[in-house]
Amino acid sequence: MPTIDRWRGHRFYFYSHEPNEPPHVHVDSRDRTAKFWLQPVALARNVGFRADELSALLARVREHSVAYLEAWDGHFGGER
Repeated sequence: MPTIDRWRGHRFYFYSHEPNEPPHVHVDSRDRTAKFWLQPVALARNVGFRADELSALLARVREHSVAYLEAWDGHFGGER
């Protein structure tokens, strides 16, 4: 599970066993978790984050989506 970013106590990462899904990033913080698609950037799943937290996380993913996609391609061999 490579970590690609840390921000405000949140960990952004990939699961190595999900190469057949569209590019996405998981975000965890304590007992909360979310998943964001990267193309287009959108919330896929949320467990425990409040709406204001999701808005901030979504903005972070949008801001860094190009870098996250590059990290995805680097980890999964550029296959999308």
